[in-house]
Amino acid sequence: MIGSFSASMLRRCDPEVAHTLAISAMRLNLAPGLPKVVDDRLATSFFDMRLDHPIGLAAGFDKNAEIADALLNQGFSHVEVGTLTPRPQPGNPKPRIFRLPEANAVINRCGFNGKGHAHALKRLERRGGRPGVIGVNVGANKDSTDRAADYVAGIKAFAGLASYFTVNISSPNTPGLRDLQASAALSDLVAQIIEARDETTAAVGRKTPVLVKIAPDLDEAALDDIAAVIGARGADGLVISNTTLSRSGVFGPTATEPGGLSGKPLFERSTIVLAKMRERVGRAMPIIGVGGVMTGEDAYLKIAAGANLVQVYTAFIYGGGNAINAITTDLLGRIERSGIGSARALSGSDSRAWACRPIPI
Repeated sequence: MIGSFSASMLRRCDPEVAHTLAISAMRLNLAPGLPKVVDDRLATSFFDMRLDHPIGLAAGFDKNAEIADALLNQGFSHVEVGTLTPRPQPGNPKPRIFRLPEANAVINRCGFNGKGHAHALKRLERRGGRPGVIGVNVGANKDSTDRAADYVAGIKAFAGLASYFTVNISSPNTPGLRDLQASAALSDLVAQIIEARDETTAAVGRKTPVLVKIAPDLDEAALDDIAAVIGARGADGLVISNTTLSRSGVFGPTATEPGGLSGKPLFERSTIVLAKMRERVGRAMPIIGVGGVMTGEDAYLKIAAGANLVQVYTAFIYGGGNAINAITTDLLGRIERSGIGSARALSGSDSRAWACRPIPI
């Protein structure tokens, strides 16, 4: 992230120490900016925003919204910060991040460790209206007695600063959080969030899009319920998906560690779930595809399965900003060779075939 040598050194550190060092380097402007791949064939519309290309950074790296602009300078078209909770919390006990380099994967059980809304709010306010698409991922404190109120607080706190919101109800590392994906709970939660968003619209001069982030570990019936609630309650889009609890095909000394698995082993599962949801919600609803995108081919397939934008996380952990440029360059080449013409035209072109596949056990 601060040059190939430094990135290599960071990979030799404890994963959480390496993460802290990378954040510090970017906060101190020690990470050189990297050129962004710009080509009209990659340009993408997302609600009322125009992005140079579809590849962004998923939530979980900039947990406290401290280095959004430095990350944009690594070549991302957009950056999602958080997950942000109302109050600071330490997260789960360490160690809680584990590399699986042989599988191009990471396991984490961080548990929304972060400094809370007030800290992140100050950092985002300091941006002073700089350009760039910054998504704000909101969550609930582990010990909250009213989780819906925590999400509403996030919407109200960051309404004037977020390019879009992601409502994270699918982390496997906060006990009971995934229960919010059940139909009745999700319906009530989304209704409260949309009401809070609409209340802020006049004050901020814009209706900030609200997306819901779901798990890849769902069955067909659960996907039916989520699609119905999202449509009925007026959420604006989806982020698919969070990390998985599955360890299918993953081996090694750390493979059995509890937590959510990200990286290459998540690609097939998350892409199938994405395509199934695309078929359920139709072509108009924006979807951000997340999970296992390590190469330009992965990004191409994820977009063809139904994503409008794609986010990476593990690819950035292992490869730094150079990985982002490699992904976008390869994606452009594949679009050119395919004859499809653009990332916009590619989106959803193969969703039906992906949606016909069974979700892996």
